[in-house]
Amino acid sequence: MEKITAIQAQKRKGRYNIFIDGQYRFPVSEEVLIKYQLHKGQEITKQEIKAITNAEQIAKAYNKALDFLSYQLRTEKEIIDYLVKHDFTEFEIEPTLKKLREQNLINDLEYAKSYTRTIARTSDKGPRVIRQNLRKKGVLENEIDEALTEYSTQMQLETLAHLIPKLMHKYQREAFKNQIQKAKKALLTKGFNSGLINEAFTMQNFEKDEKQEQAQLQKIGAKYWKKYAKLPNAQRNQKVKMALYRKGFNLDDINRFIDEQII
Repeated sequence: MEKITAIQAQKRKGRYNIFIDGQYRFPVSEEVLIKYQLHKGQEITKQEIKAITNAEQIAKAYNKALDFLSYQLRTEKEIIDYLVKHDFTEFEIEPTLKKLREQNLINDLEYAKSYTRTIARTSDKGPRVIRQNLRKKGVLENEIDEALTEYSTQMQLETLAHLIPKLMHKYQREAFKNQIQKAKKALLTKGFNSGLINEAFTMQNFEKDEKQEQAQLQKIGAKYWKKYAKLPNAQRNQKVKMALYRKGFNLDDINRFIDEQII
């Protein structure tokens, strides 16, 4: 049996150094000090010392998690990853998570709902990107499904109505067909589904500007015509035709352009 011979307060508030048989042995928090009713002259076994030091490590993990949570909401996986990064073990992490759950300081479903609302309100990302991000944060699929109901179809259509004109302007130098295709591809990349994208485009009711289309055809066509100038006529015509077709121009308009160059 050993004996606590001194308990000294550290400079850091709420922290104490424990001396056993005249020798410094370990530090404890005020929470652990009170829980185990530690006091000078107390006799203590090796098993009790082990229990105290284990409790102290769990208290450290809990306080570390609280610091991490003080900046913003976190998922359980994020807290686990953070504590592992700071060398805490599963033995210390599990009771920490249990305590945080009991205090409602972590709740993956509520986190996912809050995250979805924030992204829907402040970004141009669609549900698929939100789902991917929540998966990375360790949120379960059924909780993601429920959270995504926070981003209604109507809200998505409003976001798309805002994004589509910007994208059409971005690709305005493209043929109208490619302009539409590139805008839709960009929206798919942002995480919106194709059905809703098509619906949003229908609501926008874009029409091709024939004068602009012809001007673009002449401009781009002239570059390809010059690029393939050294090729035999038949091969040159075919190369230019295929290049312009890939750019989204109408085949009749392309043939007319080529005929004009030959004349």
